[in-house]
Amino acid sequence: MAVELGPLVSEVKEPISLDDLSNKTIAIDAYNTIYQFLSIIRGPDGTPLKDSHGNVTSHLSGLFYRTINLLEHKITPIFVFDGIPPALKQRTIEARMARRREAAEEWEKALKKGMVEEARTHAMASTRINKEIVASSKELLGYMGIACIQAPSEGEAQAARMTREGVVDASATQDYDIFLFGSDVAVRNLTISGRRKLPKKNVFIDITPERVELRMLLARLGLNQRQLVWLGMLVGTDFNEGIEGVGPKTALKIVKDKKSLKEVVDYVNGKYKSGFEVEPEAVEEVFLKPETAELGKNNLNLLLKDSRANKEKIVRFLCDEHDFSHERVDKFADALVDYKSAAGQKGIGAWV
Repeated sequence: MAVELGPLVSEVKEPISLDDLSNKTIAIDAYNTIYQFLSIIRGPDGTPLKDSHGNVTSHLSGLFYRTINLLEHKITPIFVFDGIPPALKQRTIEARMARRREAAEEWEKALKKGMVEEARTHAMASTRINKEIVASSKELLGYMGIACIQAPSEGEAQAARMTREGVVDASATQDYDIFLFGSDVAVRNLTISGRRKLPKKNVFIDITPERVELRMLLARLGLNQRQLVWLGMLVGTDFNEGIEGVGPKTALKIVKDKKSLKEVVDYVNGKYKSGFEVEPEAVEEVFLKPETAELGKNNLNLLLKDSRANKEKIVRFLCDEHDFSHERVDKFADALVDYKSAAGQKGIGAWV
């Protein structure tokens, strides 16, 4: 479960457009983005896009067309992939797998009953990422000349470090955990902006990018970074379940005057007669001292300089292997090559 900070973050969100991110480099949480594509790029009954061999291709469609859209706005995306998850995350992973299996069963039941819209909702909840999806994503991005970074552990932690150290201008993810990892600037809805229909309602909404600065969030809440981590732990994170009955606003009140994690733990034990189900110090360390790799600005510039689009490989991969439309892919692949070429002629510094 991603930490639920929505009610607390809402007052410091800044609506922006893609043009506002022109000439910026963004570290994108790859797994989070791929999951979004797999969830929303589906048919009316929830069936994902597939090729003639039965391989899911929703993520490839999203990565190809949406990434080119970013380049069109002179945004340089860097996709950061998860590595080995912390041991504390195993319980969350198992719980997610169970929920997705249940959702898949409900999807099948709804399809048999002809309940199309309900089926789609369950289908979205059944979304999962496997090794084949990750491998095909990296392969396509490689042909597109889009830089990918393999994090040693959590991709969000790696993206947060890159942002904090000024290697990139911002991190992009849908999850608020990025702030617990210390990202100075985060962008939401970067790759999924557009018009969307609300589930089970004949209502459409416009989803636009949002920018949040960590310093403004901390100032608004009256917390420091460590206290924000405690707040997240009380609500629940990917590494602990949180305290039953404690929501974001209650958690804020609890941590605001606490000087140590021990004070938080003692208060919770006394007030709610229950403690954390895992060692709280271990959860705190995951966020404050995550396993990440050093990546300097010079190394990133070299990585970007060597990234070139290969139209022939893109067409072969998407059209010949995965049944995408030759006409449409050709058109967008040509645009991709033009964008990459323009960036190279201007120098990497013009886009980074």
